[in-house]
Formats: sequence, structure tokens, C-alpha cells
Amino acid sequence: MPIRVVITDDHQIVLDSLSLLISIIPNMEVVGTLNDSRKVLAFLETHEADVLVTDLSMPYLTGVDLTLQLRSKFPQLKILMLTVSEDADTIRKAFQAGIAGYVMKKANRAELERALTTVASGEKYFSEAVMKELLSPSALTATPADELPGQPIAVTSRELEIIRLVAQELSTSEIAERLFISVGTVETHRHNILRKLGVKNSIGIIKYAVKHKLV
Repeated sequence: MPIRVVITDDHQIVLDSLSLLISIIPNMEVVGTLNDSRKVLAFLETHEADVLVTDLSMPYLTGVDLTLQLRSKFPQLKILMLTVSEDADTIRKAFQAGIAGYVMKKANRAELERALTTVASGEKYFSEAVMKELLSPSALTATPADELPGQPIAVTSRELEIIRLVAQELSTSEIAERLFISVGTVETHRHNILRKLGVKNSIGIIKYAVKHKLV
């Protein structure tokens, strides 16, 4: 069964282009395009969809507002935000609202396909551009992790460093080299991080880090 996609954007040319692009991706079906974010709720009440692709900045309801409106009514719907905004705070707020993925409009077809497939499968999608922005020097603060607002689990400053490097997809040996510590020490820290955060792998670390503003 194809992945059913609904698109909303206030620019008709964007809607038309995205609809054409997604329609030619294997196993994808565009079931609706809406240029008014206020009409999305009513549309979804009468049409089944797996993924909603939405812009962030739109009249009436922003992508974040729309996500907040839909997440309780359609818990199975995966929301992929496709926007030009690269602001780290905006990205965090979008994920906190309940989106499943965030992609820049400068992305190519391959990345869009990867994002759609990823979120449809129930996983979160963080594009390389998004992760770079979240981990950029301007987005990071020197505040200790255990003092971050809203952070329920205290981690050490060293563990925070490792969380950020894991989010950059560095291997254990690369992290050890970057921090001038042994591979065994990195493994010990990783084990402690997984235990503290209650996650099973690196993907879990990244999701937790973004949700709680560790990156």
C-alpha cells in the first residue's frame, strides 16, 4: 500500500511542484494539496493520510500551530516540516510540538524521499542541515546539562560532550580521538548515557537530546 501524503503550503507553485515531485517517488501517493492551513483538519477528517508535509511560516496557522492542532486528533499521522527556516530554536519548538521530521526546502529529491520514508516508518528524521544547525556554536551554550531548563535527567559535562558528538554520527574511536580519551572510556560514558536517558542506541540519544535541548 502506498504512503499517502497530504501537502499544505500557502504558495500554490510550491504545492504544485511538491505534488509532482512526490507523485513520481515509488510507493508514494499524494491524496491532497491545501493552500490554506485552516482547511487541513477538515480534510483529514474525511481523507486517510500517513504523512502531512507542511510549511512552517503560513498565514492563519503556522506549521507548529497546525501540528499542535492535529497531534491529538490524528496520533498516527506523521508530520514532516519542509521549510526555509534554519533557526535552532524554531527547529526545537517544531519537534517539541510533535513533528516527526524537519527538512529544508533546499533539499533535493533524494533527501525528501528519504525523509518521507523515514517518518512514515515511525522514525524521526533529522537532515544533515538540521543537525549542523542544532550543533552549531551559536546554537550551543556553555550551561551545564544538569542546569538546562526542562532537563529531567542530569548528565555530566563530559557526557554532554559525548551526546553532542554522537549526534554528529561520530564513531566511538572518532569520539575518543576528538576528546583525547581512550575508546574504553568513551564506551563507559556511552553505557552510562544510555542507562541515564533510558534509551537503547545512538538514535535514542539524538532524539532525547533534541527533545530536551541538549543540542
